[in-house]
Amino acid sequence: MNQSYSELAATLTRSLRLAQAPVAVSFPESVPDGVPAHQGHAPAGCQFWREAATAAFATSAKDHALCAVGSYTHNLEQSTSLQKDLEDCLMIFGGLGYVRPDDLPLIPVLGAQPKHIVYAPLAHSPLPAEVVLLFCDASQALIFSEAVQQVEHRNPPAMGRPACAVIPQVKNTGLAALSLGCCGARAYVDTFTADLVLCALPGINLAAYVERIAALAAANSTLSQFHHRRGQDIAAGSTPTVQESLAAMQSSGG
Repeated sequence: MNQSYSELAATLTRSLRLAQAPVAVSFPESVPDGVPAHQGHAPAGCQFWREAATAAFATSAKDHALCAVGSYTHNLEQSTSLQKDLEDCLMIFGGLGYVRPDDLPLIPVLGAQPKHIVYAPLAHSPLPAEVVLLFCDASQALIFSEAVQQVEHRNPPAMGRPACAVIPQVKNTGLAALSLGCCGARAYVDTFTADLVLCALPGINLAAYVERIAALAAANSTLSQFHHRRGQDIAAGSTPTVQESLAAMQSSGG
């Protein structure tokens, strides 16, 4: 299946009815010509996920420096002051029982230290996508998880805090995952509302995931009509067989 990123992004958006465009994340040694550096300050790297839905840009360690946790999960070079911030964060988290010392080894960290991180709309990614991010509601995440199960023959993990750890999880393993988010990401990213989760696909073999997502989205649509019609008929006192329910759906134009 040889498709361009624009085609794959269009299929994902159409099949899942995504409100935000899929985002590609890449970790190049050097920034391609024409990709601008990120401008301004971001309180956390998760803010880049929203900005990258509309434009490509490159970041380096300094652009992530206001987020000690994100700098840690992305294995970015840390200054002495950032290391102190991380220690303070962990002290606060520990006091709250949010991240205990024995929790820390379970939080994924990028296996290699990146020089740059490039974020872009998947449709216009200037680099091979290494991780693809999708903001999904529960029904969209259902299709995502079903597709992952068919491609990988496993169920994707549903991760908690910090939300940014889903990127090293997917990058390190080459396998999909989803994140239920964290309070920080939901505070910093206004589009990351309480009804959404973050689904992440590996860039490698992306077309296979997209093909399954498209097929399963269509299947879910048809089966939803079938179950709704069958439920209505049973509630009305009928006891239809599966074949009778299928015929009734088809005759009604479902």
